[in-house]
Formats: sequence, C-alpha cells, structure tokens
Amino acid sequence: MQICPRFEKALELLGKRWISLILFCLMSGPRRFSEIEANVANLSGKVLADRLKELEAEGLVARDVYPETPVRIEYSLTDKGKALAPIFGEVAKWSSAWIRLDPQAE
Repeated sequence: MQICPRFEKALELLGKRWISLILFCLMSGPRRFSEIEANVANLSGKVLADRLKELEAEGLVARDVYPETPVRIEYSLTDKGKALAPIFGEVAKWSSAWIRLDPQAE
C-alpha cells in the first residue's frame, strides 16, 4: 500500500519537534508569545519564533497585532488549526489510557 503524500506531509508537520505542543497550547484560545513559551517546557524563544512562522505559513496559526502601547501580539488558531481539535482530543484519550510516565516525573 502506498502512503498518501498529503498524509505523509501532515504527519511530517505535526511530528516536527514542538509543533504539536504549540498547537495544543493554542487550542484553549489566543496566547501571547510569552504565554506559549511558559506553557511549553524547554522551548527556547528562537525555536518558538521559528515554529510560529512555520505554522503561519501553513495557515494553521494567525498572528494578530494590536496597536497598543506597548504593542500586543497574540497568536491564535485559524479554522484550519482548530480542525485539529478532535485529533488532539483522541491523542489525549489514548495517552491517558496507554502512556505511563516515570512515577518520579508525575
């Protein structure tokens, strides 16, 4: 069986380090850069900026600039990004049932 190129591209994108965690963080609503950085452990600002640009280019994330002093920038999911919610929900259910963490890490 040949794997569909679209499916392969989707898994490549979602499997890229930090991408899924950033998207999951945005599932609950718009976030500022610093909020995303604080919610995703061990994610550097440079990598976050790169991943957000990539997600914008893919049409999954929107960057909204508010002309305030200081300027406020928020990131939110587009409809395309929000369409991933059922997938993340299923992954959350699956991980709760099947993934066990080191008891010292919990």
